[in-house]
Amino acid sequence: MFTGIIETIGKVVDLKREDSNLHLTIQSSISHELKIDQSVSHNGVCLTVVDVNANTHRVTAIDETLKKTNLGALQIGDEVNLERCTKVGDRFDGHIVQGHVDQTRECISVQEQNGSWLYTFKYLPSKQNIVVEKGSICINGISLTAFNAKDDLFSVAIIPYTYEHTNIKQVKKGSLVNLEFDIIGKYVARMMEF
Repeated sequence: MFTGIIETIGKVVDLKREDSNLHLTIQSSISHELKIDQSVSHNGVCLTVVDVNANTHRVTAIDETLKKTNLGALQIGDEVNLERCTKVGDRFDGHIVQGHVDQTRECISVQEQNGSWLYTFKYLPSKQNIVVEKGSICINGISLTAFNAKDDLFSVAIIPYTYEHTNIKQVKKGSLVNLEFDIIGKYVARMMEF
């Protein structure tokens, strides 16, 4: 489980295909602290660390993951949001994030707002994939508050700290992002079906 509070940005330094799998080597300030078998969120996708070196770590994304996330579009040099799993007893600053992407969607607009940024995303609504006004949404692993929530779109406001310390600054109109909808909202929606 994660909180959506990004620890650091990693950089893709190597990509290797093996059958339908993609091995990603990521360079980051936390790579040397990771352990093999540890769960780490990469752009909001929970992946298992399979190798650790001095300043890099390697993870593997299988075909199912590549089909449902934006990881398959990564190129060498791209930035990746990283967050280690939550420790029991730590502060819970974001919201409950599982690292299970519900869908990928394109950003439909980015507006600079004199010191902050307004991003708008269109999504495919379903009974479980809903966004509510002032509810939580996870975009590329970042816990954010949605507003201007409609049936199939929502906006988020980005403060300068988040803009500088995550890869949201690389998201432009047309960029594909990973979306994970609020797990509490998904459970409530499911219970309402009965």
